[in-house]
Amino acid sequence: MNAEQRSPAAGRISIAIVDDHPLVREGLAARISSQPDMEVCGEAADIESAMELISSTRPDLVIVDIALRDGHGLDLIKRIVAAKVECRMLVVSAYEESLFAERALRAGALGYINKQELQGKVVDALRAVLRGERYLSSAMAQRLIAQAIGSKVPQAGTESLSDRELQIFQLIGRGKSTREIASELTVSVHTIDSHREHIRAKLDLHSGTELIQRAVQWHMESG
Repeated sequence: MNAEQRSPAAGRISIAIVDDHPLVREGLAARISSQPDMEVCGEAADIESAMELISSTRPDLVIVDIALRDGHGLDLIKRIVAAKVECRMLVVSAYEESLFAERALRAGALGYINKQELQGKVVDALRAVLRGERYLSSAMAQRLIAQAIGSKVPQAGTESLSDRELQIFQLIGRGKSTREIASELTVSVHTIDSHREHIRAKLDLHSGTELIQRAVQWHMESG
C-alpha cells in the first residue's frame, strides 16, 4: 500500500496529494503546510491507495498527477467522480497543458497546472479551485474560449488521440508491451492491437517500430 494518512486539524482545509514522485509530494506538502489554513491529510502514489485515502479522509481537494504508478490520473479523476466523493480536484503534471488540460476538465477536475509553475503559482491554483473556479494558464484559457465560440483550433499529432489512445501511447513510451498494457488496463490484447492501429493512423506512422520510437521520444520529452 502506497498511501500515507494524517489526522486532520479542525477548521483547516484538507488536501490529499496523489503523485508517484516522492520529491514532488514533499515539495507540494511543504508549500501547502506553509499556509495557515491548509494541511495535507495524506499522500498516495497509485490509484487504489488514492481511492482508499480519499474514501477514509474525505479531503476538500485532491491534487492529481497524470502519470501514476499503476495507471493514469484521468482514470483516477473519473473514479472519484463516479464514487460521488464531494471534493475538488487540481491536476499537477509535467505533461503539456495543451494536451491534457481540457481532458482533465472534461473528466471532472477544476484546474490544471504544469509542474514547472508549481513554486510560484500552486497556492493561487489551489485557492481558485477551492473557490469553485477553473484554473488554467491564460494561453490555455484563450484556447478553450476560441473553441467555445466556434474558432477552429487545429488538432494534430498526439492532440488528435482519444483519452484511451493517449494513455496507451504513454504506456508504449514507458516500454510496456502489448500484453502488459492489456493486463494493466484489464482489456484484451486484441483491443490494444486495435488501439495501436488507430494511433498509427492518426500519427501517420507506418510500422509498429515507428510507433514505439515516436512514443519513447514523446515520453522522454514530456516526462
